Amino acid sequence: MNLWEHERNVLSQGWSNVCGCDEAGVGPLAGPVYAAAVILPLGIEIPGLNDSKKLTPKKRDALFPVIQEKAAAWSIAWVDAGEIDETDILSARIKAMQLAIDGLRVKPDFALIDGNRDHGRTAAITTPHCCIVKGDGLSASMAAASILAKVSRDRLMEEMAQKYPQYRFEKHKGYGTKQHFALLEQYGLCPIHRRTFLKKRAMA
Repeated sequence: MNLWEHERNVLSQGWSNVCGCDEAGVGPLAGPVYAAAVILPLGIEIPGLNDSKKLTPKKRDALFPVIQEKAAAWSIAWVDAGEIDETDILSARIKAMQLAIDGLRVKPDFALIDGNRDHGRTAAITTPHCCIVKGDGLSASMAAASILAKVSRDRLMEEMAQKYPQYRFEKHKGYGTKQHFALLEQYGLCPIHRRTFLKKRAMA
């Protein structure tokens, strides 16, 4: 599959620096939502580059430093569980993506955004952009961003597992697995749980 078609299309329209942006951690019951933005030199070869969800954890970990080394610029940002509860997950996701774009040391003039939403109730993508559904499997820069976001979030949840060992965050990364719900029944909530997510489930 040609992972450079979207970047080439944007550059052909006169934009000069295009970044890909993706997030990780929209669905979990605990922890922050992460986002990453990446500008890759056009056509650069990164063997194995793909949507992070299609890669094993070992492959993602191996690609993480390669992307950082070969990118013209990269940035990682996050919004924590408290702010997710105060606003909503869509707004938090969009805010994290814009923060990642703003954090690039090379200022992009256009962004490729994974998904079909570019604004929430309290946040919006302000950089000129287009949204591409499943873009992390269609664009090199979005695939790279998906890997940086996913690996960064997983590593954070492994740190949280040391802080709150009873929840076994290293196993499920905060997602609503059977094990996670059983541990919630036993221990209740910890400070990084998303209260609004669990309240909705309780009401359902």
